[in-house]
Amino acid sequence: MDKKKKNNTGVKTKMPKFNIYWMYAILLAFLAGIFYLDDNTMTKPLDTIDQFEEAVKNGYMDKIIVYSNKHEAEGILSQAGAEATFSPEQVKRHTGTASVTVRFGDTQSFEKKIEYWKSQGWFKGQLKYENPSDYSHILWTFGPMVLFIAVWIYFMRRMSGRSGDGPGGVFSVGKSKAQMFDKDSADKVTFKDVAGLSEAKTEIEEIVEFLKNPQRYTELGGKIPKGALLVGPPGTGKTMLAKAVAGEADVPFFSMSGSDFVEMFVGVGASRVRDLFRQAKEKAPCIVFIDEIDAVGRARGKNPNMGANDERENTLNQLLTEMDGFGSNSGVIILAATNRADILDKALLRAGRFDRQIYVDLPDLNDRVAIFNVHLRNKKVEPGLDIELLARQTPGFSGADIANVTNEAALIAARHNKKQIERQDFIDAVDRIIGGLEKRSKILTDEEKKAIAVHEAGHATISWHLRYANPLIKVTIVPRGKALGAAWYLPEERQITPTQAILDEMCATLGGRAAEELFLGRISTGAANDLERVTKQAYAMVVYYGMSENLPNLSYYDSTGQSYGFSKPYSDERAKMIDHEVSRIIAEQYERAKQLLQDKAEGHGRLAEVLLNREVIFTEDVEKIFGKRQWTSRTDEILHAAENQTPPPFEPSDPSEPAPEPEA
Repeated sequence: MDKKKKNNTGVKTKMPKFNIYWMYAILLAFLAGIFYLDDNTMTKPLDTIDQFEEAVKNGYMDKIIVYSNKHEAEGILSQAGAEATFSPEQVKRHTGTASVTVRFGDTQSFEKKIEYWKSQGWFKGQLKYENPSDYSHILWTFGPMVLFIAVWIYFMRRMSGRSGDGPGGVFSVGKSKAQMFDKDSADKVTFKDVAGLSEAKTEIEEIVEFLKNPQRYTELGGKIPKGALLVGPPGTGKTMLAKAVAGEADVPFFSMSGSDFVEMFVGVGASRVRDLFRQAKEKAPCIVFIDEIDAVGRARGKNPNMGANDERENTLNQLLTEMDGFGSNSGVIILAATNRADILDKALLRAGRFDRQIYVDLPDLNDRVAIFNVHLRNKKVEPGLDIELLARQTPGFSGADIANVTNEAALIAARHNKKQIERQDFIDAVDRIIGGLEKRSKILTDEEKKAIAVHEAGHATISWHLRYANPLIKVTIVPRGKALGAAWYLPEERQITPTQAILDEMCATLGGRAAEELFLGRISTGAANDLERVTKQAYAMVVYYGMSENLPNLSYYDSTGQSYGFSKPYSDERAKMIDHEVSRIIAEQYERAKQLLQDKAEGHGRLAEVLLNREVIFTEDVEKIFGKRQWTSRTDEILHAAENQTPPPFEPSDPSEPAPEPEA
């Protein structure tokens, strides 16, 4: 923690943190000061007064300084005197003054000599008397060394922590870096702030009951769980859920990242683990939360480092010891979060350490509606906003993604000087996050625009006529992000996907390439992303799901996360069969897409023309050309319910051109 000091206004100001580089800067400044304080003089002591008098007689003295209390005289030499007294190398090296000194016995006798030198005309310079203190001489002689030693001792005490626990101390690196949030913290989080995650909250609320009423369980002989592991994709709210547990239980909450344990110094990680659990036991009952625990909890022995000492493994060993060391009813509960539970050490996951694994999945439709409601509480939105439609337009979005959507919508509304956030702002925000920013400045030729319109119209046409294809929302040929065109759909959220649904999706994805071949007579690189998706889906059908006709009921997917190394779990002959099956499935769906486009060629042409003229089409435009979809779903019902809020259907830009009629 930073040290704080109150100023005259009573406001706490942060003191600067100590840094080891300060010492080097001060030492350099000290050495530079000694260099500049040196007056760069040359001084030569003389043995007798006669030698001093000889220099005066030769006219070498510009100035004589008499130190009465020291019985010493100093003569400042002229340039000729310096050259006669010192060697040429010394004169060339030193650019300051040159002087000679001599000791004398009686001050009055020496003064008479000076008067004699003046009367003879030998000395015409300045005569000065000084009585310097002996202490100043001692200070200039030993002062720099004393100051240097004092500065060194100060920094050594700061580094060792004897003059205070400096945050940058070398010997304080073993202290835990955990941040503690108690019940009086300003950023307290409760379950009301965590939307969705209903199943995860139900399971983790029991931990809150353990902390609130431990006697209720211990009286019956039960033991409080020692730890719970939150597993799930990034952005699903694992950290927020752990903070909500601490907020609901009103207990101290220690938060630390797994990477905070690892340092370049040997033994630091284990020392921080010991210090963390020591603090936790002092604050019990409390919660210790370790975020991204896979940074320190990775399975041991996977990559042995030629027998060398592995600091991460030592830290993990200490963590295992501490989790299994304190008493079962001590009131300290360990929460950890990771999105890579498959690589964690098995000793860390055994019962008695992390007794429970709570899976925090991506939110479903109802959870996304709840998350939207939470993030829209403090935002000015238009009345009657259809939140369920927004939730259906964001399938696969995590809680962090939805928070980003609401914030982006607010920024878009403010950019257009609106007083409230409208539905179109949310749609634009989703488009911005998924597809990227529109690039209307990108120059496209008429031939390229036509190819893009034919391609996107192919996707829209096929998806409209297939049962399991996702309902269309919008198609655009305006470049966005890396794509030259894009289509938005509302996918059905299925728990189980039948074979025909995957095939329909592959057929719709191949519709763009098929339309190019049929109606343009050539193909382009615009279908690269489509082909990549289709190839992955086909391989998944054959290798993972066992949906191939010639290779049924086989799966080479390893759910344990253990890799096969350099060997494949099947032979070369089987690999050829897999490649043949993948090629067959893709070829069949491509021919199916071409046949469907040939049957709907007239409607496809009109749809491509609409895209060329307007650059964007919506559900009602496709419905105006092809008629209503034969297969309806919950998504279709929501789209029709929101029809009065969608932009108006296509109108031709040329008044003389008749509007397209719906296909019979």
